[in-house]
Amino acid sequence: MRVALFVTCLADQFLAEAGVAAVKLLRHLGVEVEFPPAQTCCGQPAYNAGYWNEARQMAAHTLGVFEDAEYVVLPSGSCTAMVRSFYPELYRDMPRKFSKAEALSRKTYELAEFIVKVLGVSTLGLGLEGQRIAYHHGCHALRELGIKDEPLTLLANAGASLVPWEAAIECCGFGGLFSVKLPEVSLSMADRKLSTLPEVDVLTSADGGCLLHLSGRIAHRRLNVAVKPLASVLWEAAQKTPEVDAHAG
Repeated sequence: MRVALFVTCLADQFLAEAGVAAVKLLRHLGVEVEFPPAQTCCGQPAYNAGYWNEARQMAAHTLGVFEDAEYVVLPSGSCTAMVRSFYPELYRDMPRKFSKAEALSRKTYELAEFIVKVLGVSTLGLGLEGQRIAYHHGCHALRELGIKDEPLTLLANAGASLVPWEAAIECCGFGGLFSVKLPEVSLSMADRKLSTLPEVDVLTSADGGCLLHLSGRIAHRRLNVAVKPLASVLWEAAQKTPEVDAHAG
């Protein structure tokens, strides 16, 4: 099986560890990983700002870059949603491009979703034993793609203690351009969410933007919690394999 990694802008510029971890994890699972060097931004900032013509130009480039890929995998729920859900919407009245957008949509997956749904893997290893982890459900992954159980299953099966968090599905306030246009509201939303954060060792999420936003507020408030991309945590999970009972069977 061949996968083309769509690393995303935030992973490329701020969270390189997520891209590296995604490659290592997929290769560990027997997948051949390619990295098309011509990839650029998926166009989500322009789309969210209402500049749909500019977003179409960027989407058209992406359609060409990943046209021949067997699968496209991203360490990001929001960028996955852009490609899977919003690309077809951009070309709704352009039959030829719409067909290409639909084709790319059908083979595009968020990392944890791909591991569970396509590879059929629910246990990576036991590398998270003893760790108390809180998971933030990014809005796009949860509400647009319906991804909820996949990351939780992989974390729990790796030995992590998933600590209940009343605000786990609550928006962090980042929202891309929302945090730029309405910073006071955005920061208040992050602080409200973090005020309910239980005592944990790690806060993780599939969305880099959410993690950057929350980690900034965590640093500002001097909270003692590590913030790690989901891809990095899942690669850590795979580092310890379950012990095999020599007398079994």
